[in-house]
Amino acid sequence: MQQQGENVLLNWLFSEACETYQHQGRVLYRYEEPEYPISLQSDLPYRCRVIFSSHCSADIEAWLCSISINMHIAQLKRQNDLLGFELSAQVAIDEWIAAFPQNIAAEIVLIQQPLARLNHPGLLVMDMDSTAIQIECIDELAAMAGVGDEVAAVTASAMRGELDFEQSLRQRVAKLAGADAAIIKQLCDGLPLMPGIESMVAELKAHQWKLVVASGGFIPFVEHLKHLLGLDAAYANELVVINGKLTGEVTGEVVDAQYKANVIERSALQWGIASGQRVAIGDGANDIPMIQAADLGLAFHAKPKLVAAADAAIDRLDLRALVFCLQA
Repeated sequence: MQQQGENVLLNWLFSEACETYQHQGRVLYRYEEPEYPISLQSDLPYRCRVIFSSHCSADIEAWLCSISINMHIAQLKRQNDLLGFELSAQVAIDEWIAAFPQNIAAEIVLIQQPLARLNHPGLLVMDMDSTAIQIECIDELAAMAGVGDEVAAVTASAMRGELDFEQSLRQRVAKLAGADAAIIKQLCDGLPLMPGIESMVAELKAHQWKLVVASGGFIPFVEHLKHLLGLDAAYANELVVINGKLTGEVTGEVVDAQYKANVIERSALQWGIASGQRVAIGDGANDIPMIQAADLGLAFHAKPKLVAAADAAIDRLDLRALVFCLQA
């Protein structure tokens, strides 16, 4: 890590061997991340994590220096270019969490429950559209088929609460009737991955995690994603294609919010994933049951309803931040 010369505290944390750092009458005590659940939890019940890009170091340094109580701090070592540390204290730290700098490439996560262990086998179930990839596939297909405005009108109706997910799905897919199925492959070939997903997947796979996509979208796209990233399973809705044309229908069981939630339990049973090791991430209200079914539910650049339902939120960084929300 390259540090700015003025970032004395961060230089100490990331570079020095000294166990304590004294500043303006308070002391920071260094510990190793794995020590917290073993020896520190009862003495230091208040805990948060900070994840940031190196170019924000000066802002993070200034915030850290503003904390006026003794604290314990641990560097979070991960296999990507983001930086992170954990703070633990004997007293509540809400005041400093509220003062965390805004509008920079950094996250602060209040830890209020045991975290899934990165170095133990685990399960991650991801939403696809706007979580694992940068687009909403139904909107892109509609635009390619020349019915973008019509599909957008159905989406708006669903957002007003006039349609449930299945009604909305079927009405939007109906607008695609007669479209050339070649648009599916065309969209697959240019599927834009969410930044950070490849790094995240590589690190989780290195620790024997099982990785699953559960999407209210469509099978060709989740299968493409599964192959591209080496995922373990993928669930989505099946579009009907006859004679090279979309019929405007889906077949089989609809992958709705409850189906996605059920994938958590089904996958955990299939692979023998221990309780506490099941993680889910998504961005929309349709992901709330899935997020709540997991042991750790993460909101990613999410709608307010999902943020309120989640255990933690990633708002400003990319998917590399997810592994910092796990316990080494």
